[in-house]
Amino acid sequence: MNSTELAYRVRKHALVMVNKGKSSHIGSALSMVDILAVLYNDFLNISPLNIASDDRDYFILSKGHGGASLYATLAVKGFFPVHELDKHYQNGTPFSGHVSHKGIPGVEFSTGSLGHGLPVATGLALASKIDNRNSRACVIVGDGEMMEGSNWEALMFAAHHKLDNLTVIIDRNRLQSFTDTENTVALEPLDSKLNAFGCYCLEVDGHDHVEILKALNNKDNDGRVKVIIANTIKGKGVSYMENKVVWHYKFPDDEQLRAALNEIDGDFYAS
Repeated sequence: MNSTELAYRVRKHALVMVNKGKSSHIGSALSMVDILAVLYNDFLNISPLNIASDDRDYFILSKGHGGASLYATLAVKGFFPVHELDKHYQNGTPFSGHVSHKGIPGVEFSTGSLGHGLPVATGLALASKIDNRNSRACVIVGDGEMMEGSNWEALMFAAHHKLDNLTVIIDRNRLQSFTDTENTVALEPLDSKLNAFGCYCLEVDGHDHVEILKALNNKDNDGRVKVIIANTIKGKGVSYMENKVVWHYKFPDDEQLRAALNEIDGDFYAS
């Protein structure tokens, strides 16, 4: 399976999960599917065979509200049976709407309270350095989440300790909760701010698998934390969801689900 097929399968699973559970955040989940597909298919040293190894890489989804896509990615990659995804958002199961590590193989850290994932990933990267391990830490944060001061503290800390084994990917879909990020608290010029904090900043099309992988493999950071601004589309892959802030909270009904799955099938088999 290549990363394109992985992304296709994850999008379909995430849509079905959110429809069945009548849960939120499908737009946020879909915007980062291509990033997750490249990470788990082509970059991270994480598999069902090494999840207990000290030498594995670490991935944290800080924007935990998009957890449906992470759960689906892990299931398709064999961390647990795919049929377990049917339990998403059901009472009494571990598959909560905001991603949880409890009882779910492959999830490193429970998230949902924004601004927590990057500081934890920074600690993991530092621990790997102290222990002289080759483990890398990677974290996806939402662009709206970059309004949290804890993230900027973590970046200063990472720069000070030269954590070049830490990769931060910002899902830059430009929408949060009720409106555009720039109407909430303006982030731009985001790249200049990140560079000023001592980061090595790259910008990519967050749906182009070749660009994403090239940025992940870029080794020009020279002692600096790598930050990738991934320009994405909220609701990517479903035309009626794309760039529509309402899909931050809304779930597709059965008719909308059928339309979404048909569109994703059509795009995949036409490519």
